[in-house]
Amino acid sequence: LGRDGAGVAVCIDARNAAADLSRIDEILAALPDTVRLRTLYLDADEDTLLKRFSETRRRHPLASRELPLAEAIRREQALLEPLASEAGLTLDTSEMTIHELRDAVRQRLVGAGAGVLSLLVQSFGFKRGVPADADLVFDVRMLPNPHWSKELRLLTGRDEPVKDFLEAQPLTGELFLELAGFLDRWLPHYASGARSYLTIALGCTGGQHRSVYMAERLFAHLAAHHGPVHLRHRELA
Repeated sequence: LGRDGAGVAVCIDARNAAADLSRIDEILAALPDTVRLRTLYLDADEDTLLKRFSETRRRHPLASRELPLAEAIRREQALLEPLASEAGLTLDTSEMTIHELRDAVRQRLVGAGAGVLSLLVQSFGFKRGVPADADLVFDVRMLPNPHWSKELRLLTGRDEPVKDFLEAQPLTGELFLELAGFLDRWLPHYASGARSYLTIALGCTGGQHRSVYMAERLFAHLAAHHGPVHLRHRELA
């Protein structure tokens, strides 16, 4: 803690000494018991990192004439692996803007109390890949797809006509009850296992209808029975 009792944030990246990075678990274990440590690891896929460095024209700390950017990024990932494996929370920033990242940190880290399991329910589309920071992934593509209805195609799982369509399908209610029951049964065990963060990802083909609808329903259920819980629709951001 700082002098005023506020938390202190320490940033570690590839510019730190490699020898120190390889000893990160030892260094963290040596901290006094009075320090309540929460570790956040920010990640992104390689294509996104290449694009970011290209757009900002910033030099990667490991890049050189002998080491091209793509290889420098891979070396950085290898150097930071000990830290990544110790992280209590990993955020995949590939699809995030600066403002979304700020909000995610505020929600998941700053606002999380000690001993409380912070939940994130996230919808996504399989055609853009599974979120890298997902802990539990549920595939809801077995539900009838509103995309094939011209009246529903441009809507989302937040819109009443899509909700009505999905709720008219017996499978939808059955799936919700199964998912809610599974989470009700096992979330307390995640919490008792000293875990601070859990990301629950629900995917359909495009991340617009079925996964959004189911994420909204599960979010409401978890907020009423577990909390704190946050909601994000990756493909609607």
